[in-house]
Order: sequence, then C-alpha cells, then structure tokens
Amino acid sequence: MHHETHYATVSEAINQLRRKGFTTDFNLEENCIVCTSEKHDPNDLEIVAIYRYEGDSNPSDEAIVYAIESKSGTKGILVDAYGASSDARTAEIIKKIRIRN
Repeated sequence: MHHETHYATVSEAINQLRRKGFTTDFNLEENCIVCTSEKHDPNDLEIVAIYRYEGDSNPSDEAIVYAIESKSGTKGILVDAYGASSDARTAEIIKKIRIRN
C-alpha cells in the first residue's frame, strides 16, 4: 500500500479519490462487498489506500475511508465507522481483503 497525503476531512479524501478514478461507491452486504448490482468477493478486491479519521469533538465522527480496486478494474470507495460505532461484520470482511504493498 502506498502512503499518500492524509486529507484533512473524510469528504476531502473522498473528493480527491474520485479525481483519481475511485468513482464507485462500495457497500457491505452479508459476506461480500457490492457496488450497484455487482457483488465482489473479498478475495477479488485489494485495498489501495486507507485514511483514518478520529472525531476530535464527537466519537461518532470516527471513520475509515478505504480506496479499493477489484481484479476487474473497478475502483471505488468504502467508508466505514470505527471505534464505538463500528460494525464487527465490516471488520471481518475488511480483514479478508488484501492490502496493496
């Protein structure tokens, strides 16, 4: 995984990633990650970059932005809460995705 600039906010990270071609919105569903109607097995995905944001004034603002690319070339973003509001199911799926060196 290459390390890039850490953007000031979640929305800035998303906007900059969209400019770099990460235009798909990935969402979690059961044991896979989906974008529109296309389902991706975690083994077919790779995490390209991770940006973590801590809520200075509000713990519910804690989020992780994942830049993800599929083997078929689909590039997208998955935003997930972490800390107290994180979803254990999300963490299990994310662990299955390979991180680019």
